[in-house]
Amino acid sequence: MKKGDVAQFYARLAAADPQPETELASVNPYTLLVAVVLSAQATDVGVNRATRRLFEEVTTPAQMVALGEAALKEHIRSIGLFNTKAKNVIALSRILAEQYGGEVPADRDMLETLPGVGRKTANVVMNVAFGAETFAVDTHIFRVGNRTGLAPGKTPLAVELVLERVTPKPYRLHAHHWLILHGRYVCKARSPECWRCLVADLCAFKPKTPPPALKRSAGAGSVEE
Repeated sequence: MKKGDVAQFYARLAAADPQPETELASVNPYTLLVAVVLSAQATDVGVNRATRRLFEEVTTPAQMVALGEAALKEHIRSIGLFNTKAKNVIALSRILAEQYGGEVPADRDMLETLPGVGRKTANVVMNVAFGAETFAVDTHIFRVGNRTGLAPGKTPLAVELVLERVTPKPYRLHAHHWLILHGRYVCKARSPECWRCLVADLCAFKPKTPPPALKRSAGAGSVEE
């Protein structure tokens, strides 16, 4: 994608949603960290449902350690891989309580040393909790980056590095939210909704998908023939 098109791409997404926010519910950097760890291979809606009561009871690492792994599992049982995630959350909570004074470090490298925290999770926390201009490449951003031509890459890290290079300064803080939301609600995996896409004319994906009504009409016509 050309430099001018990249700027226009972001400008349109920004105009439609000037202040995008994560859809994961949290009350502080610690609960955000926990929510993002739990969100791996799970939906934000499912995580929010599981953590609603949890975060009424637990808002600090010390409280999570006191809650214990067994009780945590009961809260998050509806989330995929809940056994492993509960173990990691208790372990990272213990480290934060014992080594960081109960605070979440505002440092990506330190975050990545915590159990269950990879680069994507660390990038989300750095961006949402601390206002860092990071690019958390999840499955949606990976798809949007490659499909549109905005940031092609064979791995999430490759896509992240391209986004780092091409994203203009005014859009860097909110870029990953715009791309996630665009991938989640418009540029969907199985059938992108190109007919209502704000950046369809800038996108490399072809052929563009038609509106559902046109799809049905085309299908009906082919049957009659």
